[in-house]
Amino acid sequence: MKKIAIYGKGGIGKSTTTSNLSAALSHLGYKVMQIGCDPKADSTKNLVGGKFIPTVLDVMNKKGDDVDLEDIVFEGYNGVLCVEAGGPTPGVGCAGRGIIAAFEKLEELDAFKKYNPDIVIYDVLGDVVCGGFSMPIRNGYAQDVYIVTSGEMMSMYAASNISTAVNQFKNRGYANLKGLILNAKNVEDEKELVSKLANEIDSQVYHYIPRDKVVQISENNGKTVIQENNTCHMANIYIDLAKKIINE
Repeated sequence: MKKIAIYGKGGIGKSTTTSNLSAALSHLGYKVMQIGCDPKADSTKNLVGGKFIPTVLDVMNKKGDDVDLEDIVFEGYNGVLCVEAGGPTPGVGCAGRGIIAAFEKLEELDAFKKYNPDIVIYDVLGDVVCGGFSMPIRNGYAQDVYIVTSGEMMSMYAASNISTAVNQFKNRGYANLKGLILNAKNVEDEKELVSKLANEIDSQVYHYIPRDKVVQISENNGKTVIQENNTCHMANIYIDLAKKIINE
């Protein structure tokens, strides 16, 4: 079982990239589980028709200890298994603790043994890298980390912070930073800016995703690009990313 984490600043297109990657991997014949680790719980919605699935935390709050895997794991497009950790009510509680509780519940219920996915993808908010948000890096949940960024200043700033967090734990045999995924926003000199950042953090630009309106059109229809049109140029961009990651 291959386990990866995809980090990035909120709004950078991290969940869009992750869900399209999951869909692409499923088309390559792999069984995929995608776990959203953002209080907004919107990581998997393009895999389930644009809807929001019940989160682990919400189900735990309603059912207490009487939670079954079928209550929190949902089959999405082309068999992709979808999980949303969820978070507390805004202004109350700690989102990081919510992620920890969700992870512990998945372990308690032997989710990975039951579903036996080929690849697990954690989609993690990267504006802060503390508490539960750093769980995939430091607790052995993920083997490899990829950071989604653009050439926008705050996106690159977040990417730098995430790389610092990963490096804090690399000597302990935890997750490794494999590189930056440039999700283009058409910023001036964007490729050069992100390449410079990659050099500064001793990493690489792992994959380039151009800006294309088909991505937004697909999302408006509650779909990934792969589902909307799996033969278009952007579908091939995500399939190429999937092939690179699976062959690492």
